Amino acid sequence: MPARARLARSIVRVEAIPLRWRPSLQDVHPRAWLARFGPTRRSVAVGLGVLALALGGYLIARESSLFAIDRIEVRGGSRQVARQVHGALASLVGKPLVGLDGSAVLQKVDALPTVVSASYDRAFPHTLRITVVAERPAAVLRRGPDSWLASTRGRVMEPLRSTAAPKLPRIWISTRTPVRTGAELTVTGAGTAAHAAGLAGAFGARVASVAYENGSLVFHLHSGLELLLGDAGDIKLKVAVASRLLAIVPTGSTYLDVSIPGRPVSGYGSPLTFTPRSSSRG
Repeated sequence: MPARARLARSIVRVEAIPLRWRPSLQDVHPRAWLARFGPTRRSVAVGLGVLALALGGYLIARESSLFAIDRIEVRGGSRQVARQVHGALASLVGKPLVGLDGSAVLQKVDALPTVVSASYDRAFPHTLRITVVAERPAAVLRRGPDSWLASTRGRVMEPLRSTAAPKLPRIWISTRTPVRTGAELTVTGAGTAAHAAGLAGAFGARVASVAYENGSLVFHLHSGLELLLGDAGDIKLKVAVASRLLAIVPTGSTYLDVSIPGRPVSGYGSPLTFTPRSSSRG
């Protein structure tokens, strides 16, 4: 086959494909683009109408009794705490859930001396749900003939009769010490004593009273034995050690020293003359 014929067959025919029209800067008209891509007057009117209906519905729900509160549900804590929460929020009954000032609600509940913290939820159409973390009673604070319930955080929860809560240990303070319900115990080591009593858990039922003096904690047990815990650290560990040793403490012992849990000591004599030991580990 001649060379010219082979060359003719190998040539690929290329055809020009017409490109779509692209507007030039001179062809761009703002009004035309707005008319093509912008919202129509009808869509704008519909959108404004929907917005107006939503705002109107919100205002009606906020000002009318459509979503008025007729039930306050309290979760967490005892029945007594629930009654206190209901009393603090009684003024909200009949008020609308929509537009409720949540911060004001929580402020009222958190101010209760029996509550650590709280949260709220709107359960439409008529229920306000409050979830609380309640204070845990740890001891009874005694000042002469007066008594108060103290929490594990060292907070004064409420006044009590002197014979109330017999299973809780007592913490005695000076008759000149001021006590206010809802306040934290910051004087005479009473707060530290209450915190230690709370950490004792079930062992607290064996404790008649708690004292914290000169940086040392002492549990006075109902049996008459003095449990010396030293500083306020590792209370749970020290109490666990004491629980196992009390059954084998020699008869006649007057104190058990677990201030260093790894080297407990029991002995005779008055704990008033006892000097807390310090660990060689620092």
